[in-house]
Amino acid sequence: MSSEQAWEGAHTPLLAREHGHKEHHKAHGDVVRDTIIGFADGLTVPFALTAGLSSLGDTKIVVVGGLAELFSGAISMGLGAYLAAQTEREHYASEEARERDEVARKPEAEREEIFDILAQYGVSRGAAGPLVDELSRDPEAWVRFMMDFELRLEKPGGSRAWISALTMGMSYFVGGLVPMLPYFFMREAARALAVSVAITVVILLVFGYVKTAVTVGSRKAACWGAVQTLVIGLLAAGTSYGIVRAIDSRGEASSGGLR
Repeated sequence: MSSEQAWEGAHTPLLAREHGHKEHHKAHGDVVRDTIIGFADGLTVPFALTAGLSSLGDTKIVVVGGLAELFSGAISMGLGAYLAAQTEREHYASEEARERDEVARKPEAEREEIFDILAQYGVSRGAAGPLVDELSRDPEAWVRFMMDFELRLEKPGGSRAWISALTMGMSYFVGGLVPMLPYFFMREAARALAVSVAITVVILLVFGYVKTAVTVGSRKAACWGAVQTLVIGLLAAGTSYGIVRAIDSRGEASSGGLR
C-alpha cells in the first residue's frame, strides 16, 4: 500500500467533500432526526393527554387542556433543541481551540497521535510518515484532521440552532394537532375519542413505517417500526386514560361520601 492509498483509505470523508466525489448517503440527517423526535412526541404526548381528559366527558376541557399542552410542549421542545444545538456548537468551538493550542505548543505529541490514529486503520508507521509530515505543514488541515478523526466531531452549521428549534417545535405542534382535531368538531367526548383513536392509529402506523424506511431503508424493518410506534402510542394513551379515569372516579366517590 502506497502512502497515497493509505491516506485515501483513512481520509475518504474529507476527500469526498473537498474533491466533489459524490456518495449515496442520506442528506439532512439532523433535520430528519429533529422532525422524527418532534412529530413522535407530538403525536403521542397530546394524544395520551386528550385521551385521558376525554374520560371527563367534556370536549371543551379536552380542547383547552390539549391546546395548552400543545403550545407549551412545542415551545419547550423548540427551546430544548435550540439549547442542545448551541451547546454542541460551543463544545465544538472549545475542543477546536484546545486542539489549536496543542498543535502550537506540543507538535511532537500531536504528531504521535496522528500515527496512533492511522494505525487503527492498519496504516504502518513507515507509510504514515509522509502523511504526517504533509499534515504538519498545514496547521488548519492538522486541526481539522484531529477534530474529524481523534475527537470524531462534526462542525455544526451556523444556523443549526434555529433550524433545529423551528423543526422540532413545528413537528411537535403538527403531530399533536392530529389527535385533537375530532374534539373541535364533535360535542360528545366519547365519539370524538373513538375518531381520534382511529385517526391516530393510522398516523402512527404511517409515521412509524416512513420513519424507519427513511432511517434504515429496509421494508421489513419499516413494518416492524410501524407496529412498534403504534404499540408505544397506544400504551401511552391507554395509561393516561386509565390514570385520569381512576382519579376522576376516586373524586366522585369522595364527593358521594361527603354527601
